[in-house]
Amino acid sequence: MIPPVLVPRKPKSVPKGSKIAVFAPASPAEAGEVEAGSSELHRLGFEPVLLGGTAAEGYFSASADARRETFLEALGDPSIAAVVALRGGYGTNYLLDAGLCSSLKEPKCLVGYSDLTSLQIYLWQMCAWVTFYGPMVAAGFNRSAGDARGYDRDSLLQAVRNSGGAWELSLRGQSIFAGQAEGRVLGGCLTLVQTSLGTPWELDTTDSILVLEDAGMRPYQVDRALMHLKLAGKFKGVRGVILGEFPSCEPPSEGSPSVLDVCRRLLVPLGIPILFGAAVGHSERPMLTIPLGIRAHFETTGEGRLAFLEAAVVG
Repeated sequence: MIPPVLVPRKPKSVPKGSKIAVFAPASPAEAGEVEAGSSELHRLGFEPVLLGGTAAEGYFSASADARRETFLEALGDPSIAAVVALRGGYGTNYLLDAGLCSSLKEPKCLVGYSDLTSLQIYLWQMCAWVTFYGPMVAAGFNRSAGDARGYDRDSLLQAVRNSGGAWELSLRGQSIFAGQAEGRVLGGCLTLVQTSLGTPWELDTTDSILVLEDAGMRPYQVDRALMHLKLAGKFKGVRGVILGEFPSCEPPSEGSPSVLDVCRRLLVPLGIPILFGAAVGHSERPMLTIPLGIRAHFETTGEGRLAFLEAAVVG
């Protein structure tokens, strides 16, 4: 069966002075990191509103019901212009079920990465929402713009404010298969893209520029995840692949294949443009903000370039 073509539902732009809800869909964060990230949002001209309590439940920030209710509260509050995740970790998948989409109203800018990939895939496949793969309060905004493991200010503001049309960014990676392509930007954290398989919101990668990144994996674990996607047919119809830096993914012993080696062996035979080491998601450099769900032109020349062919937000 041919899947339906999704028509993107774009959120409203987020002007200076907007209230931004901060919610914790997964794991809790240290108070100092929350304070630092909130202060950075203030410096950007936003008004952060911290939602939810502080009582963690093990490795979750709160119960699944409380986290879900907080998310719906943020989306339903007309004074809130955007929603930014507190951090990743684990637990966003507990918010998802077939009925969540019916509880959602108009889309709002949702920004985050890592474990938030589960929610971003759900919102695209079930609701056609455009979301944003970018910094979180305690993982990106807790460091200044331009800092290592901080965030890239220009791409963030372009993504959530530019309702006028096309814009582009340098991906800061290296080509491992040269070329250019056009497609819809989708993807996120490799592990979470993989675990969408078999769910009702399994990511449809057809005609996509596929972003895949992660951290803390051994090269053989990256190999296994990529092979799973390959065997599931998820690289059929993909127009190009943007790979992250994969920090803390060193080989277990000298002479063993690296993540770069694994990616070359499994992905280069696809014969499509592939870039490795882009500053997306888990990055040791300022993290770029990438809209998910809109079309872009991708080329691997130099450090790689992603030229968005449409705005991610509406005025």
